[in-house]
Amino acid sequence: MMRTRPLKVALLGCGVVGSEVARIMTTHADDLAARIGAPVELAGVAVRRSSKLREGIPQELVTTDATALVKRGDIDVVVEVIGGIEPARSLITTAFEHGASVVSANKALLAQDGAALHAAAGQHGKDLYYEAAVAGAIPLIRPLRESLAGDKVNRVLGIVNGTTNFILDKMDSTGAGYQEALDEATALGYAEADPTADVEGFDAAAKAAILAGIAFHTRVRLDDVYREGMTEATAADFASARNMGCTIKLLAICERAEDGQSVTARVHPAMIPLSHPLASVRGAYNAVFVESDASGQLMFYGPGAGGAPTASAVLGDLVAVCRNRLSGTTGPGESAYTALPVSGMGEVVTRYHISLDVADKPGVLAQVATVFAEHGVSIDTVRQQGKDGEASLVVVTHRASDAALGGTVDALRKLDTVRGVASIMRVEGE
Repeated sequence: MMRTRPLKVALLGCGVVGSEVARIMTTHADDLAARIGAPVELAGVAVRRSSKLREGIPQELVTTDATALVKRGDIDVVVEVIGGIEPARSLITTAFEHGASVVSANKALLAQDGAALHAAAGQHGKDLYYEAAVAGAIPLIRPLRESLAGDKVNRVLGIVNGTTNFILDKMDSTGAGYQEALDEATALGYAEADPTADVEGFDAAAKAAILAGIAFHTRVRLDDVYREGMTEATAADFASARNMGCTIKLLAICERAEDGQSVTARVHPAMIPLSHPLASVRGAYNAVFVESDASGQLMFYGPGAGGAPTASAVLGDLVAVCRNRLSGTTGPGESAYTALPVSGMGEVVTRYHISLDVADKPGVLAQVATVFAEHGVSIDTVRQQGKDGEASLVVVTHRASDAALGGTVDALRKLDTVRGVASIMRVEGE
């Protein structure tokens, strides 16, 4: 039997995502009520400027006083889509203190202060849901923390930023340079006017921290995630990748160590074999590949950003939280029981593709091979091309630690026959 008194929702932010949340709540009101068991009512919308007219939202619901809105006491759920650290953090904790559960899409805040927010939610017996924080419309957080709760996840490998995937895909498919591809992404609305958070990997690193924490039941903060951007990727890198039967993606990689005693989380560009499912992810789409003991390999794919896709994930969380509210329960909170340490990048083991500019004369290859051997790095393949006294030497290693590879490169730079290190890229997804 449906309850007639509505559950009241406060919306913090009414930009691209917030406006879509409000629209779906209005246009799908009957369906949402049937799925929840009670009607949901948009009780207030906090914005920066109240003078701007917002289609479909009564002006009397609009306020610039977000704190007063979350303190009202009659609010059942607060939906936070303003982003950033403050005032979002204070508003969320205030919402818990005044009896509301929270649905958030704030990846930066959750990556930095997720443990404190979960503790605040638990202290007040409220829910904190954030499916939309990682991969837009793609169901990912709920499968990891609920569907795979009985399994052991060993690796999460994914494309979690649509802007960078669009740029790299354009460079690969058309031969465009980085700046040309970025300009097109900006013109199409995929890249912000300041794309730093995307192209330098900050956005993906925040998502990696959230994924690693859930997958491995341990606390992983943004500062624990190794990060490299993709602005140095060149046409030559893509040519080398094609020669290896690979393409290049900006990947978020979260792994459990082979001995199970630590985890790592990292974001960087990497070559990935064309045979891997992630290699076929095109344009601004996202995909995440999960490897676990019992389930084996799973892939989650779909639009990872945008107003409507992200709002879809927000509304899914809203339905779950409202159902919990009606039944007097809460959903899963933080699971950090393993308390595993997060290892640094130096301990990560993977393959490497190294391109060297060398002198074109006898004995160079032997010198380079000796340096690799002295540092315990095994060579898989070597390709050399030379002309007019200069040569390019491309080395692909077997699996080696990042620390061992770093020592090898430092030693290579000291050789008189090595003119420079043109590029170094990891090879993932075997």
